[in-house]
Amino acid sequence: MSIVLRGITWDHTRGYLPMTATSQRFAEMYPEVTILWEKRSLQQFADEPIQALTEKYDLLVIDHPWAGYASESGVLLPLNEYLPEDFLHNQAMNSVGQSHSSYSFNGCQTALAIDAATPVASWRSDVLEREEHVPSTWEELVSLAQKNLVLFPAIPIDSLMNFYMLCLAHGEEPFAGSETIVSFEKAQAALEALRELASYCRPEIFGMNPIAVYEYMSTSDEIGYCPFAYGYSNYARAGYSRMPLSFGDLVAYRDFGPLRSTLGGTGLAVSAACRHREVAVRYAQYAASEEVQRTLYTMAGGQPGHRMAWIDEETNRCTHDYFKQTLPALDRAYVRPRYNGYLHFQDHAGDHVREYMMQGGDARRIWEQMNRLYRESLDISKERRIG
Repeated sequence: MSIVLRGITWDHTRGYLPMTATSQRFAEMYPEVTILWEKRSLQQFADEPIQALTEKYDLLVIDHPWAGYASESGVLLPLNEYLPEDFLHNQAMNSVGQSHSSYSFNGCQTALAIDAATPVASWRSDVLEREEHVPSTWEELVSLAQKNLVLFPAIPIDSLMNFYMLCLAHGEEPFAGSETIVSFEKAQAALEALRELASYCRPEIFGMNPIAVYEYMSTSDEIGYCPFAYGYSNYARAGYSRMPLSFGDLVAYRDFGPLRSTLGGTGLAVSAACRHREVAVRYAQYAASEEVQRTLYTMAGGQPGHRMAWIDEETNRCTHDYFKQTLPALDRAYVRPRYNGYLHFQDHAGDHVREYMMQGGDARRIWEQMNRLYRESLDISKERRIG
């Protein structure tokens, strides 16, 4: 019997090629199986609801903030009920930061962490050698930005993730309260720090995502440093772009120490509507396994979610030590809320952060607008639980 599975991932080498490579090999091992992958843009990946996708696709590459919705709606298989206990234990023990647990919600493992990422620093060594050293503190970063050598992504979603990061640096974790995302004092400090840094950068940053930043840095000789953008090991590899980038940990912020950025990455999930659940789960286990993650998945351009791949000598050799150099940032990365309703906040709050970074103005108004969105998201969560 011929079995065809359909998958949806995101449109970048890192998101697409490792899925097609592992699917091709899986089909060679199981000739009765064909896995066809489609792709969507990075913006669609962040914004598009998964409920409609689960009706069309058997396999989904998702972001962990969907875990709460998936757990409560039942649109994804609870993989902990389908996978061997020893396999899940291996995944948990070899997580990159909190990647594995970020897909677990209310006892439901909604996906397997096949990809790990958080904002990290990157630079062009040749450009900085002409001008400056790689900054290690926020003050050195600002000084470098004043020389028009710094770029970072500042579209709404990235601006919001950086807002979380700066709130943490000012000593307060977002979403700890039930009425305000953070105190006004900490929110204002975070907004001001981001606004000041952005003021020294070219305005194009407000239309750039991490991929756009890396493409610009690797093709132009004008920018030497990016302080924080979701890391892409592809740009550290020879032959991928005109000039490879170097990657490392984030700068230290005052007495806080190295910045703590916001965890990203992707997970591989199986739709509850899949008619061939056993085969789909078997492929998911294969793609997330230590051996495949460390070899085929990474060599195909992927950025693995298994820790053994991050400390492997060969994966680091071919990426100029990308994995070893950035691993500390992933291990301390902050995990966003995943409650069923959070995405209402994430979809809109970044617009307000970005507005303040661009125009300044009344920080309290921005804070109040974000708090309104936060309360709305909590109300959505309550309504969905009651419903």
